[in-house]
Amino acid sequence: MTRDEIKDLIVEIIKDIDEDADFHTLQSDLPLRDQLDLDSMDFLDIVMELRKRHKLQIPEADYPQLASLTSCVNYLEPLLKNI
Repeated sequence: MTRDEIKDLIVEIIKDIDEDADFHTLQSDLPLRDQLDLDSMDFLDIVMELRKRHKLQIPEADYPQLASLTSCVNYLEPLLKNI
């Protein structure tokens, strides 16, 4: 997957979790939780959806690396490069 495809994947998953999320003002380098008012359950839903869709096992210790859209892409890029 390309970086843009990974970004689109994350946005799609968030839209599935919270259809009222406003992506018009989303800034890639700021925490997703703060910008989209995601709670810890929403965040876990994102991780679980990545597991379900792409068989990714993301250790809890790595969750901070999924804070922003840019950091998500940076973290997931090597894991999804051959998909």
